[in-house]
Amino acid sequence: MRQRHGAVVPVLLPGDIPAWLVIGYRELHQVTGDTTLFTRDMGLWNQWPNIPEDWPLLPMINRRQPSIYYTVGAEHKRHVDMVVPALEGVDASELRRHAEYVADALIDAFCGLGEAELIGAYARRLPILVLARVVGFPDAEGPDLADAMNALADGGRDALAGHQYLTAAMTRLVAAKRAAPGADIASRMLAVGGADFTDEEYLLDLQAITAAGHLPTADWIGNSLRLMLTDGRFAASLTGGRHSVGHAMNEVLWEDTPTQILAGRWTSRDTYLAGRRLRAGDLLLLGLQGAHGDPQVHEPGQAAPGGYAAYGGYGAASYGGSSYGGGYGAGGGLGSAGGRHLHGNSAHFAFSHGEFRCPFPAQEISETIARTGLEVLLDRLPDIDLAVPPETLRRRPSPFLRGMTALPVRFTPTPTTGTLRPDGGPR
Repeated sequence: MRQRHGAVVPVLLPGDIPAWLVIGYRELHQVTGDTTLFTRDMGLWNQWPNIPEDWPLLPMINRRQPSIYYTVGAEHKRHVDMVVPALEGVDASELRRHAEYVADALIDAFCGLGEAELIGAYARRLPILVLARVVGFPDAEGPDLADAMNALADGGRDALAGHQYLTAAMTRLVAAKRAAPGADIASRMLAVGGADFTDEEYLLDLQAITAAGHLPTADWIGNSLRLMLTDGRFAASLTGGRHSVGHAMNEVLWEDTPTQILAGRWTSRDTYLAGRRLRAGDLLLLGLQGAHGDPQVHEPGQAAPGGYAAYGGYGAASYGGSSYGGGYGAGGGLGSAGGRHLHGNSAHFAFSHGEFRCPFPAQEISETIARTGLEVLLDRLPDIDLAVPPETLRRRPSPFLRGMTALPVRFTPTPTTGTLRPDGGPR
């Protein structure tokens, strides 16, 4: 795409809806940093007259939802001022202890078998099972939340049912926490927001937090495991435990970022970007992974512009693409490590950038869950190895989230820890 089209690529969404995909690092930095020219106000979109009611990307681009993701200006700040203090109240030590407990419980289910498929059995279950308690759900509801959230990520026949379950679950949660507040995110949101927010607003913000907290974190775990199992630079980490977990996690945010495309920004007036003429109301997709591969970051070089590129596919995983999505966090300035981005270089866009970047408390929650999951797994299964040739591994067929469909491994069977199930019952 870069060689043919340059830093800003004309693309087509389902139904031949035109948009622009920004894959230049500097251009993405400009777009995410200028909220006046490149606004989050999706009401400006010049394609709304052409969008049918059943358009598959409406869950990601929906101007009718009063949530932290779909609001701008003072209204967005109102949601941020309510959500961020609630996230800041998460106790880091308690979060890690619970993440270790859930990780041990999940590993106990397969550690004696000598083999496992780590995406379905571990990476895609750990984040939501941990977040369930943090958000305010009883532990017993965690497995059902995990099934519903993963159905959304798959975008298959169960996606709608998963969304309906999550909506009903969040509705019950808001009502329960109004009646009996606890030490959780939902209760703190209600305490901070009070009567200034409707139940619908609380529900939608809780959905955004939970979806964006689970989906990219699950892929962060899965992609980090894939890297450590297939790249010889991390072989010592597998036998030595936790040594380079942080290095692998940071490299994944650069080279294999869990959210590779986000929607979006809309131009508030006619303008130019990387030589492209953009009309007022045009949609820009944020090509996070594309920007990380920009030769301006890795090495000097410039691609030439060209014509249209085809862009297809979608998934309900786009629910993860909220202002808390794109992983979680903030990009920074240009940074290079000779083609390999070294540990500590956080100038990536995996956490987005600018006013709508993921708040720092959400970044910390995600990193704690992902790192704990990786460390506990390596501690428990020190001789873990990939069970299939690396070239047979397959990605999820979504242009938005970047994760593995499966990660089969083998290892020496080990005894269980006797950890209780996440719902509190004996294993």
